[in-house]
Amino acid sequence: MKRNIKHIVIMLTACFTIASCNSDFLNTEPLGEISQAAVWTDPSLAEAFVIGIYQGFGNGGFDEQMLASLSDEAMFTHPGRGITTVTEARVNAADLGWVNNTYSWANMYSYIRRANIAIANLSDPQFENDGGIVDKLLGEAKFMRAYYYHQLARYHGGIPLVDKPYGLGEDTYDLARATWEETINFIVTDLNDAAALLEGKSKVDGRATDIAALALKARVLLYAASDLHDGPTASSNSTLLASYPNLDLVAYPSGNRTERWQKAQDAARAVLEKASGNNLGLSEPVSHEIGIQNYIDNSMARNGGEQEIILGRYFINMKQENGGRQGLFNGPNGYNNWAGNSPVQLLVDDYEMMDGTRFDWSNPDQASAPFENRDARFYASILYDGAQWKPRSTANQPKDPLGQIQAGTYEVTDASGAKVTHFGLDTRNSSIEDWNGSYTGYYTRKFVDADPTIVDQNTWQEVPWPIIRFTEVVLNYVEASLELGQEDEARFWLNKIRFRVGQPAVTETGDALVARYRNERRIEMAYEEQRYHDTRRWMIAEETLGRKANIINITGTLKPGKTLSTYRYDTEYYDYEYKVLPIDPGKENRIWLDKMFFVPIARSEMNRNPALVQNPGID
Repeated sequence: MKRNIKHIVIMLTACFTIASCNSDFLNTEPLGEISQAAVWTDPSLAEAFVIGIYQGFGNGGFDEQMLASLSDEAMFTHPGRGITTVTEARVNAADLGWVNNTYSWANMYSYIRRANIAIANLSDPQFENDGGIVDKLLGEAKFMRAYYYHQLARYHGGIPLVDKPYGLGEDTYDLARATWEETINFIVTDLNDAAALLEGKSKVDGRATDIAALALKARVLLYAASDLHDGPTASSNSTLLASYPNLDLVAYPSGNRTERWQKAQDAARAVLEKASGNNLGLSEPVSHEIGIQNYIDNSMARNGGEQEIILGRYFINMKQENGGRQGLFNGPNGYNNWAGNSPVQLLVDDYEMMDGTRFDWSNPDQASAPFENRDARFYASILYDGAQWKPRSTANQPKDPLGQIQAGTYEVTDASGAKVTHFGLDTRNSSIEDWNGSYTGYYTRKFVDADPTIVDQNTWQEVPWPIIRFTEVVLNYVEASLELGQEDEARFWLNKIRFRVGQPAVTETGDALVARYRNERRIEMAYEEQRYHDTRRWMIAEETLGRKANIINITGTLKPGKTLSTYRYDTEYYDYEYKVLPIDPGKENRIWLDKMFFVPIARSEMNRNPALVQNPGID
């Protein structure tokens, strides 16, 4: 030990001796780092910094746990992840349940700080605006700040608005929440600036454009105009909100709603006039088969579906990120996948029949064959019992040579000719994997690669997450048009979406048309992080998110005189019985309380900043 200290003293002496000869020694910069001052004098380094702000997107919505499972779209299969803390309304300031990093308070403010650093430096640039590089980077930074604030706002309501990078020695670091109106105005101003700065700039996949800024503005203004954020409407629908003394933090306390809806419609129209989606120029429905393929192409962003993505989070197999593992996370256990966010019967029942009528369990023909003659998007989104899927792994193909989903129990005959029970290969009693099966009887097909060479978790996929999709803007325009009483305009655009998937035109008026629109949005945007927000802002969460999840139970019985030793879906051999059952309350017991309209601010944040006011109903 003494020898080591002696060596350190000798080294320090030598260093100071050298330093006395070279006064620049102490100013030497690390070879592996770049100073902040240097970043903002070089356009390439500045661009690298701005690109880093996009990391707040995370995997988009492609994490193992999806927002769909906080809604009436899906149930999360695996316990202990904080999902039921939310679905059973047990959240409080000390336990928020599952919160994705794409909207967590701390994570969003971390990236807002980075955006503020970029905005501050690019507002007084130290390099030339050659080719509009300063404008482009500043526009992207403003867009990203707006995006992260919009994430905080649509979960929490009004939030503290930080518009500069705080440093040491500030007078205070305590900042009160802005009102809902102030928050919306701040975000919209940033998006207007971003759209102007990015106008005419080249598009790069995964980065903001002027169209993205206008599209996000349309979303923000639509939310702002909705029932949840209109103080009088929210108060009349919820005694909790009516008694909340700080209602202006989460809603406009007064004002002209028609003007808000007009702003939302104008913002959406600006996008429709500057961009286009995929196959939205049809005047009549396509065939059912083409409709299925169109929806798959849009979900997978291929064969023209790329045009749907205004802003996306892209993945490549060279960099294996969890965003490329949707097949593993959500696919069937009989394909060695994890069945994570399994569709619930509530969602399945809302897919229309091919003729545009509602599916009805009280109709004996439909109840005896519930997976026949449904909306094309059902077949492109849901894996159901008997669905033709991919070949099984080589080891399991003898058990299922056809590659069909087996989500029930069925009679088969053994070597002696006796009838025995075969548990489907995609159930929780599967002979392939019995621990990752769906509880609901369904699996997700949407976003799961249809390439037959991708069978299980050994292969990743390159499907982008649609942060903003063109069709969402169309739907936003339809909703604003309905609220403004422009039903012909609403039907015209709604039918454009329906025609490309082979569904007939809607003809309803009034409340019936609003109901058709809301169901259309539910089906078209399934698993795209829309439903959770839509049901809250429409204030229909009690009858949607608060419903108990339900499942399908399927039994196949061999017809008299029929024998089959290796099961396959076959109505010539089997009579099938379908029963809708509630999910076991021990697995999930959903309930809605109005405190769930807004995500709580964590107690740790409240302790750090005494100027904060908590959301309504939160302990």
